[in-house]
Amino acid sequence: MRTRAGAGEDGTIGTGRRAVLAAVSANLALGIPAVVPFGLAWWLVTEYLPMDCRSTADLSDPGLRNCNHTTLDHADIVLFLLVVTGVLLVGAVAVIDGVLPGRERRGLWLRAALLVPVPFAALLALTVHGGS
Repeated sequence: MRTRAGAGEDGTIGTGRRAVLAAVSANLALGIPAVVPFGLAWWLVTEYLPMDCRSTADLSDPGLRNCNHTTLDHADIVLFLLVVTGVLLVGAVAVIDGVLPGRERRGLWLRAALLVPVPFAALLALTVHGGS
């Protein structure tokens, strides 16, 4: 019986080059839809949390300068979508990196899960530096 290069005795690929490539490419591909929850979390941290107000009643307070009505209007839906897409992302990462790989390859796939935020980081870097 012929085995593939880098394969074990049973013909399976353990932690060879193809296994690493599969784990890296799967997690980078998973990072593309992960842009949605990461983007929502980024909005929460950069737009909503720095505001001085938390409700529309605070808009009439003259002492508050950093209060945006539009941000307050969008906060509920953004938080809801962040929870929904975040749960879906965590579930997808758990299934793809924890359940599907065999026991001997699970460590490799879990380490490759660190690459999931890379597409969002690249997009963020392009947007921040592109606007300068």
